[in-house]
Amino acid sequence: MHEELRAALAGLLDGLPPKQAAQAVDRLIANYRGRTPTDAPVLRDRADVAAYAAYRMPATFEAVRAALTAFAARVPDWSPATHVDIGGGTGAATWATAATWEGHHSTVLDWAQPALDLGQELAAKTLPDTTWQRQTIGEGLTVPAGTDLVTVSYVLGELRPEDRHAVVAAAAAAAKAVVLIEPGTPDGYLRIREARTQLTEAGLRIVAPCPHSDTCPIVPGEDWCHFSARVSRSSLHRQVKGGSLPYEDEKFSYVAATTLDATPAPARIVRKPQLRKGQVLLDLCTTDEGLQRTTVTKRHGTHYRQARDASWGDDWS
Repeated sequence: MHEELRAALAGLLDGLPPKQAAQAVDRLIANYRGRTPTDAPVLRDRADVAAYAAYRMPATFEAVRAALTAFAARVPDWSPATHVDIGGGTGAATWATAATWEGHHSTVLDWAQPALDLGQELAAKTLPDTTWQRQTIGEGLTVPAGTDLVTVSYVLGELRPEDRHAVVAAAAAAAKAVVLIEPGTPDGYLRIREARTQLTEAGLRIVAPCPHSDTCPIVPGEDWCHFSARVSRSSLHRQVKGGSLPYEDEKFSYVAATTLDATPAPARIVRKPQLRKGQVLLDLCTTDEGLQRTTVTKRHGTHYRQARDASWGDDWS
């Protein structure tokens, strides 16, 4: 789906004055970083939506795909037949869902009609089995009972607290699986942590990234749980975002919860592994012992080779 999405985005900013695109991107960055509280759609018109799609869709796609891949690894024999993407905007999470599973119907809910219109335009050839529906995101939102998968990506930070709670409650009440993704910032993590508690209180089990459904062992204010996804930059992406590197690393926080019969991994690598001569240092979140650092040396044989190939965010056992 990465190449299909890149092809769909190509030429998106043709005809849009560079100054207008830059202004839209600057405002979107302020919202993305949480400096501008909103109780209205962030994407207001075609210029906003085009800038957003070029600026954020590739990174959102990779972050959501990474979260869904981690979840899918815990339910290898399951795939969703129905998917609801709450606050899905131009559909990056729907593209990521299609990159993870096949044969499902997606419904994208968003309150910004320009975002839905452009999302439908981008996805017309590749994701035809998708419904694009205008919907207020917040109190009063409902999800059809029996929905297999709900995704909510980079949305909770745009909502007032009561609306965040309503969105998570609606997802937890109806879906077999809920995957929430936020920016990998301290505030983004706190929103995920709050939603995680809400999901467990609703009876769902946490299966990723956490190896358990108990209280997160991280002390708020001292650290935060987040991961990284590598994003290849197209020429369009570099034009909108600036910079010359052919890639960037998108930091994100997430939680995946389910009513399905699924078991989390025994541990998760929560920092980039540190390679030393003859050893690898792994920072882990574990089932029974919370956060811990383990040292894997050449004496561990196969485990050492696995540790050298391991990445931040991988399962560990």
